[in-house]
Amino acid sequence: MSELAIAAQELDAKDELAAKRAEFVLDDGSGEPGVYLDGNSLGALPAAVPDAVADVVRRQWGELRIRSWSESGWWTAPERIGDRIAPLIGAGPGQVVVGDSTSVNVFKALVAARRMAGAGRDEIVVDATTFPTDGYIAESAARMTGCTVRPVIPSEVTGALSSRTAAVLLNHVDYRSGRLHDLPALTSAIHAAGALAVWDLCHSAGALPVGLDEHGVDLAVGCTYKYLNGGPGSPAYLYIRRDLQGEFDSPLPGWNSHAEPFGMNPSYRPASDVVRGRVGTPDILSMLALEAALGVWEGVPIEAVRAKSLALTDFFLTCVEEYVPAGRVECVTPRAHAERGSQIALRCDDADDVMKRLIARGIVGDFRYPDVLRFGFTPLYLGFADVERAARELRLALK
Repeated sequence: MSELAIAAQELDAKDELAAKRAEFVLDDGSGEPGVYLDGNSLGALPAAVPDAVADVVRRQWGELRIRSWSESGWWTAPERIGDRIAPLIGAGPGQVVVGDSTSVNVFKALVAARRMAGAGRDEIVVDATTFPTDGYIAESAARMTGCTVRPVIPSEVTGALSSRTAAVLLNHVDYRSGRLHDLPALTSAIHAAGALAVWDLCHSAGALPVGLDEHGVDLAVGCTYKYLNGGPGSPAYLYIRRDLQGEFDSPLPGWNSHAEPFGMNPSYRPASDVVRGRVGTPDILSMLALEAALGVWEGVPIEAVRAKSLALTDFFLTCVEEYVPAGRVECVTPRAHAERGSQIALRCDDADDVMKRLIARGIVGDFRYPDVLRFGFTPLYLGFADVERAARELRLALK
């Protein structure tokens, strides 16, 4: 057994989050235990979810039917589940609402931010390295609100701000490289310019502390199927800072966000709180699957998750340096902890073929065009022995 394999066993023995593995379904059915390093795309299945969903389908829907809107708490689910997500992103209760997709919530947040910014502010600054959909939505929101879009890399945002800036849309963690951007400093700079900060938390929520309230973030969005393990297509969430809720003017007013949703009034009057972020009827099946999935976070401080995340990624890099021939791969993820999310991206010319070979060997990561191997590290169910094995298999896959 190699020295790194022994070190992995010792680290696993000291892991305070190791017991959490039992709360996930990690057997892929093949009979051969693999290593799942793609939780930054789709989190593993929490073991409590199947029975919870079965109850929703068979009892709540099958037996109670329409009564479940009140008796099973369906109607209040978007805010109730939002309050369960809130501590994971550093938000107090009553500021997060669950529903719709990340794309829809980005649209709501950007248009509302533009409207709140006031006259004379006709420019939306967007992360030039963003996940493409955020850029598409920003372009559409700008056309609808008479704005222009200015793509800027995050390190140059401060210098791009002006009296024209209405809102700035940034990713907390870059989806390709895993680079963690400085949310406190950038939010402060955006506010100093008189603009609103909109953060996309898809690759940070559930992996590291965010501190939305602490740092005065205006609006934030995120998905729930990555580090929050909510399931494929699980609903996203929208954070609206408490003191902005009365000003939040959604471009998608729906009966669910009306002050009197069952009044069926032909004129729209928005609710006074975070309910303004709702649109139409909640997607109950996936929403309640998400609620069951969030049970794995009980008793887990996000600070402990971050500490293990950094330890796992550090150890992976050490193993890669030991096992992989020098120069065969290049790490594009920052080494500094303050600049790293919970993933490692390695560049190599034949990345697509390498990842296919890795997956065939039971190590599941993913490929990002044109040349990036991406590995996500989910501390609740990943161990150090998994990491050491992944690096060993990577060496064999790099023919």
